Amino acid sequence: MFDAAQLRSFLAVARSLSFTQAAQRLDLRQSTVSQHVQRLEAAVGRRLLERDTHGVALTADGEAMVGFATAILEVGERALRHFAGAPLHGVVRFGVSDDLVQTDLPQILRAFARSHPGVELDLTVALSGTLHQRLASGDLDLVLAKRVAGDQPGQVLWRERLVWVGAPDVQVDPARPVPLVAYPPPSISRARAIAALTAAGRDWRLACVSDSLGGLRAAALAGQGVLAHAAGLVPPGLVRLGSRAGLPDLGEVEFVLMGGERGPAGALGEAIRGHGRWRLTKEIS
Repeated sequence: MFDAAQLRSFLAVARSLSFTQAAQRLDLRQSTVSQHVQRLEAAVGRRLLERDTHGVALTADGEAMVGFATAILEVGERALRHFAGAPLHGVVRFGVSDDLVQTDLPQILRAFARSHPGVELDLTVALSGTLHQRLASGDLDLVLAKRVAGDQPGQVLWRERLVWVGAPDVQVDPARPVPLVAYPPPSISRARAIAALTAAGRDWRLACVSDSLGGLRAAALAGQGVLAHAAGLVPPGLVRLGSRAGLPDLGEVEFVLMGGERGPAGALGEAIRGHGRWRLTKEIS
């Protein structure tokens, strides 16, 4: 366990590269700040700051500690706000993309409901493009969905490559149009698949359109065609086709959290962000 006062003193020095300025900012004596940093260095067993007559500089371990110290203090402050605040009440209109039902999201929502019994959750499962539109129009408070890598706004939780998937025995004939299994517009994966095929000069046709992942999976398992999907969320029974299919690269998508800056929606957003590593209930490479 790290001492919060020592971490604050270290960060103040790291950001100003001056013990004098750090002491003034924290309203402490310079000797106290120096003692805090020395004790932190003793706790980690590493030199965090280089001091000489010319000034102060961060060591490589000091650079690493800046990130750790910032994260530790932020988590502690969130915990204090959580337990010091009054119980939350209200409604959160939360939208999530269809493919995220395979993640830890149900467990996160269940834990949130137990911690905040006064909050009513109004859940919408839809295409990412639809969720973005509904958030912009004010119909949703918080959205967890895909977007094209590099788009704005939203906080990126993780990134995934889009890959081609299909039944294990599916064959893609290079002399015939590629049979697509896809969501309807405004699906991000559908748009990316069509754009990639068009750019590669490949003809394509829509073999199946479904607004649910279950429908897409069933069509693909039946051998009707191939679909573009996040690599870490490949539905059970389907496989990545790889280069053997001769299909173009699809690039990356980002899974982002949008909205929910305060109130019940803000609390749900913090619960989602604070979940750490998202574990997938089914991942097929």
